[in-house]
Amino acid sequence: MGISRRTALRRIGGVSAAFVAFPSLAQQGWPNKPIRYIVPFAPGGTTDILARIASERLTPVLGQPVVVENKAGQGGSIGAAELAKAAPDGYTIGGGTISSHAINASLYSRLSYDPVTSFAPITLYATQPNVLLVHPSVPAQSLADFIKLLKANPEKYSFGSAGSGTSQHISGELFKSMAGVKMQHVPYKGSGPMMTDLLGGNLLAAVDNIATAIPHMKAGKLRPLAVTTVTRSQAAPDVPTFAEQGLQGYELSSWQAVFAPAGTPQAIVDRLHAEISRFLKTPEIQKRFADLGLDPSGMPPQELAALIKADVPRLGKVVRDSGARAD
Repeated sequence: MGISRRTALRRIGGVSAAFVAFPSLAQQGWPNKPIRYIVPFAPGGTTDILARIASERLTPVLGQPVVVENKAGQGGSIGAAELAKAAPDGYTIGGGTISSHAINASLYSRLSYDPVTSFAPITLYATQPNVLLVHPSVPAQSLADFIKLLKANPEKYSFGSAGSGTSQHISGELFKSMAGVKMQHVPYKGSGPMMTDLLGGNLLAAVDNIATAIPHMKAGKLRPLAVTTVTRSQAAPDVPTFAEQGLQGYELSSWQAVFAPAGTPQAIVDRLHAEISRFLKTPEIQKRFADLGLDPSGMPPQELAALIKADVPRLGKVVRDSGARAD
């Protein structure tokens, strides 16, 4: 990711235009019933964490409950498809990631939605690194050690991810391709169930978002070997990047966003963007995100739309170059 792109992702979008539209919402009576928030992954992962933060913050300001519902499977595609076909009336929104809204367009031969046209982007929550993790029983203290171990035992090790097509999956495949090693991919329905197996030693290696990995890293329950971004994470500055450890050109950043179905009234999209970008600026949320290794954004809907339109072909090339495929 170049400097200009990182800078763009960190922009906090202005909200002044949204306030102009708010009176029309009062006339429409929105919202006058609970809002459903679809999370396309299992509980416990970053997308789920962010949904619950949003629910906690949006419920009081909107005056209606924001109810989180997990619909996991196929790298976020099952939940994203459900969001795409929901009524565009402002009563269904959903989390989306670099996986569900960019990578999957190239990884799966058939999707029942179009990442670019099937949704009304609301805002980008944050970007973050992924991190390569091993169970403490694995005799590797560094990425170089792990590569040596994998080459000496080409059939022994597998790596887990939050699902086929996730940024974690593609990060692992890119590592395999660039390091010239073999590992079987084990897809889960989210970071939560994958982390349970990894902590229990049933899985020996995985790639996960740093937000869900960092508590276990700090507790010494998992050993981080490398982060996927160009620069080190401020939340884990002792963990080197892949590029630092010899895999020059390795880079993959994960992002988290929120969407409504295409056709949702712009006034509703603008109100949601305004409320979310407002709480993203609060000191409490800024600290919470920093502790999780998340870089907060809040970009306006049109910028998120442009990001997705650019990332679909960009990440399509990464998918093809890595040799990844949906399992």
